[in-house]
Amino acid sequence: MPVLSFAPLLHGDYLAWLLAGLRLSLLLTGLTLFTALPLAVLLALLRIAPWRPLNLVGESFVEAVRCVPLLVHMLFWYFGMPELLPPDLKAQIYAGNIEVLSAWAALTLYTAAYMSEDIRSGVRAVPAAQLDAARALGFGYLAAMRLVVLPQALRITLPPLLSQTLNLWKNTSIATAIGAAELMTQAQRVESASFRGFETFALVTAAYLSVSLVLTGLAQWAQQVVSPQGAKR
Repeated sequence: MPVLSFAPLLHGDYLAWLLAGLRLSLLLTGLTLFTALPLAVLLALLRIAPWRPLNLVGESFVEAVRCVPLLVHMLFWYFGMPELLPPDLKAQIYAGNIEVLSAWAALTLYTAAYMSEDIRSGVRAVPAAQLDAARALGFGYLAAMRLVVLPQALRITLPPLLSQTLNLWKNTSIATAIGAAELMTQAQRVESASFRGFETFALVTAAYLSVSLVLTGLAQWAQQVVSPQGAKR
């Protein structure tokens, strides 16, 4: 029976590969959150806009994205979308880091679709009198939403948005299917080179668990801040 040892993985190339994968996974999470949140706000506003065609646009986008598995989104952006580009631009994209770009695009759309529903629920939780009062003071619809309603809605939806961020962090592992050099891809590389499958994936599991626990803690803290009375019950 082989002797378990983590020592060979904690220095040299193996450790460098795992750390590089962890950095890319964290980078994908941060970049996706940076782009998905504004898109989610826009989609939520389309869903609740007082004009039916805008509602249909937002609803169609959200349902189309949410009804397709994330893996399919990534494969589409990696294999399908570049085929629609001019040959020169396609060659430039494939010469670069198309795996990361494809993963980023897929994660952004997928995460935004889910976050938009949380934000829409938050907007509906804000009393309608807030919007009416802002309109009575002379604000236009968009200004009233931006300055009065959305700040309150985002505060209400902070805990579920952090939960969606936790899902986003875990979803970055699916980027291994298109060859992005994130944590899971680098773990497979280390396992193939070191023949230490248990130790490698135990370390990877610990990395995913550690970041997930931090995000879970932030979500619980946000819940207490947003609803301190509810947290005491």
